Amino acid sequence: MRTPYYLPIADEVEVFTAAYAKRLPVLLKGPTGCGKTRFVEYMASTLKPAGDGPPLVTVACHEDLTGSDLVGRYLIEGDETVWIDGPLTQAVKTGAICYLDEIVEARKDTIVLIHPLTDHRRILPIDKKGEILEAHPDFLLVISYNPGYQSVLKDLKQSTRQRFVSLEFDYPARDKEAQIIAHEAPIDMTTAMELATLGEKVRNLRSGGLSEGVSTRLLIYAAQLMTSGIAPRRACGAAISRSLTDDAEMRRALDEMVESIFP
Repeated sequence: MRTPYYLPIADEVEVFTAAYAKRLPVLLKGPTGCGKTRFVEYMASTLKPAGDGPPLVTVACHEDLTGSDLVGRYLIEGDETVWIDGPLTQAVKTGAICYLDEIVEARKDTIVLIHPLTDHRRILPIDKKGEILEAHPDFLLVISYNPGYQSVLKDLKQSTRQRFVSLEFDYPARDKEAQIIAHEAPIDMTTAMELATLGEKVRNLRSGGLSEGVSTRLLIYAAQLMTSGIAPRRACGAAISRSLTDDAEMRRALDEMVESIFP
């Protein structure tokens, strides 16, 4: 697994490394597109550069995710019924880091399944097989969610939250975000700084009716369009304004902001 690019923002690398050394489960909190997934990929490749299985198993959680989707199920193959491990079971067996992205999107009964893996027991009950699977010594559970989208119906219960070491993420400061954009696009530092400035301005609109600030990911998309020959204002319109909102008035405000930076 090639180590992906990641620019540390604070002490998140040190804290995660310490948590992994003690096999403490980790919760990542932060807005969409701020780098949570890239951070986990970076840490997995840094802490587990080689091994018998994959260093990282990622599951994108959704409202239809069942326990069987995570743990496994019996399937019919020809005349036989065979058991197929789910991604969580595979990670538990091989000692991978298992990353459950946007955990609050999963069904509540599914979330309860992870509890025995987050304390001193480190076990995964497989009810359909009548087995209790002990986690590999290298196994680590990591979950994430976006507090900005939480509601009464989609919040992480205290009984789950208090099982994890928590790391808070946010969008990078302008200079660091510019470095990320310049590296990922790749694009010149001047344009990257202009895009980072745009990102900062757009995020200030969250208090003015925009439900979510622009992600670093979208700023990189705009930069990549520019490197492909698309004019800056058009690239920002396609990757940022039109992606963030369908509201005509808000789009007009975003376009004016783009024009002020890319006249």
